[in-house]
This record gives sequence, structure tokens and C-alpha cells, in this order.
Amino acid sequence: MAMRQTPLTCSGHTRPVVDLAFSGITPYGYFLISACKDGKPMLRQGDTGDWIGTFLGHKGAVWGATLNKDATKAATAAADFTAKVWDAVSGDELMTLAHKHIVKTVDFTQDSNYLLTGGQDKLLRIYDLNKPEAEPKEISGHTSGIKKALWCSEDKQILSADDKTVRLWDHATMTEVKSLTFNMSVSSMEYIPEGEILVITYGRSIAFHSAVSLDPIKSFEAPATINSASLHPEKEFLVAGGEDFKLYKYDYNSGEELESYKGHFGPIHCVRFSPDGELYASGSEDGTLRLWQTVVGKTYGLWKCVLPEDSGELAKPKISFPETTEEELEEIASENSDSIYSSTPEVKA
Repeated sequence: MAMRQTPLTCSGHTRPVVDLAFSGITPYGYFLISACKDGKPMLRQGDTGDWIGTFLGHKGAVWGATLNKDATKAATAAADFTAKVWDAVSGDELMTLAHKHIVKTVDFTQDSNYLLTGGQDKLLRIYDLNKPEAEPKEISGHTSGIKKALWCSEDKQILSADDKTVRLWDHATMTEVKSLTFNMSVSSMEYIPEGEILVITYGRSIAFHSAVSLDPIKSFEAPATINSASLHPEKEFLVAGGEDFKLYKYDYNSGEELESYKGHFGPIHCVRFSPDGELYASGSEDGTLRLWQTVVGKTYGLWKCVLPEDSGELAKPKISFPETTEEELEEIASENSDSIYSSTPEVKA
């Protein structure tokens, strides 16, 4: 029986959502952070989209956001010439790292002891988070503003992308190992540690390269300009979104388009699979995040499959919410009135 995709819509942001990242799977589930031009990155429960809190402190658009593996720390990159590190449990700001220009990207090492940053000043910086007063190590070589920078190969190497170039760096020697040049602007980059795969999008192309050698593996062409793509953890599917407001799902092995969905009301800026591969999240110019099921109709998170009595209809996954009384909501609001939490965003079908 055919099933209809019913995404969860996570509202709360007031400007375009430009970046998002999932944590690893923790004893408390997994978590999702979003970066937005409203300057207020948000933390959510990853499998439901339920809002947990808003990190308040930036004075400009937030261009990048990430969580460490166990979701105890968050980092954000902003147009106020700073990167910030946060306690993701309490919401407290732990440190502000001043830069000389707009910061676009942040990434933790696996042990959360170092933070990699990049931005409009064309420099990669490595901060020792145990010595915040120390000057960062700097790597120069990019010829335009850095859009994305990621640790790879167990933090022994660094991948970074500027306008039309992707570069691989050796962490120990701080030198460039290899570079790739594209004829169009690179719009996104994702690193998959299992298999050392690098996903790069530019124009309508979704390209896969070895993260170790930068050698090409394969590439697909989409029907529209793509801003972001993500590979399923088991490398069965990939999803991509871009300028035509649609999300595309492809078979990774054959390149066949499996599905396409339109749910956003603006271009899609970022898309990522959850760490368990059960859903993927998208962020858009329309100011919302949406969560989509990888296998439509599966009971997971807030989705519960309900089959219609008339078999001629499309089966529609039902969205179920925990019951909360008005008194409980008022009690929660009063408890959080002095914390990092602002007005409570909604999650809806």
C-alpha cells in the first residue's frame, strides 16, 4: 500500500535556517541543533523535533552550528565575528572566541578538546578548549572565504571548502595535502567517517569523493540547483535539497531518483540524516526545520502508521503528541522563565 510522507514542522526561528547538525546517539537519545540568521540557535530532541532550548548571546546571524558526539557541548559560528562554545545541557555560554571577520563553520574533535573554525578571513583556526586564553593555531592557503571546515580521519586531517575549492590538510604538519577545484561554487560538504566518504554539492551536482585521497567515487545530477546533500549512515540512500523547494531521495548505488517531496515554502539550505538513519532534517529559507521519515509509514518518534478502512486511500502516518494539560504547561513555563528558554516553538505535522 502506498504511503504518504508527513513531515514534522519545527517552527520557532524567525529568519532562514542555514545550517543544522545532529549529535551522536546518547543514553538520552540524539539531539539536533539549528543555525539561523535570527541569531538564536536552537536545540531540539532529534527524533521528535521537540524544542529544548535557545542559545542566547550572539549579536548577528548564526551561520554554523554543531554538537559534540555526546551532546554535552555545542558550538556556533556567527556574523558578529565570534564563535561561541556552549554547555548544551544547561545552555550556559562557556567561551567566546573572537575572530577578525564573519565566522561560517565550527567543528569539534572527537574528544571535544579542540574546535576548528573557518570564515570570511580565509583562515582555518584550531582552538584548544582546555586553554581558551591561548592563541589558536592558524592554517592559511584558501583564496576566498571558507564555507565549511571538518575534522576527518580520526582528527588527523582537516577538510575545508571555499568558493570553488576543497582542500585536504594534515593536522600534524598544518600543510595542504591535496585540493579539488570546481567550475561552480561549492554549496555544501559532508564527511562520512564510516568508509571515509566526502559528499560535495555544486550547481546541480552531488559528488562523492574519498576523504583520504580526494579521488572521485561517483556523482549524480539533480533536476535543480542543490544546496545540500546527505548520505544515509548505511549508504543505501542519499537526500538532497535546493532552490526548487523540493527534497530528493536517491538510491546511492544506482543513482535512481526514488522519491521527491515538496514541503518547504522557500529554498532548502541544509539537509542531514539522523545518526540512526530513521529520519532526515531539512532547514529552509522559510524559517522552519522539517523532519522526514526515511521509511515512510514506519512507527517512529511522533509518527504512528494508521491504515485507512478504505484500501483505495493512501495510508497516512498519524502524528501523535504526548498529552500535556494547561496546568503542566504553565508549570513548565514558570520553571524556565529565567533560563535560556524563550517562547516555546511548536512541532506540528
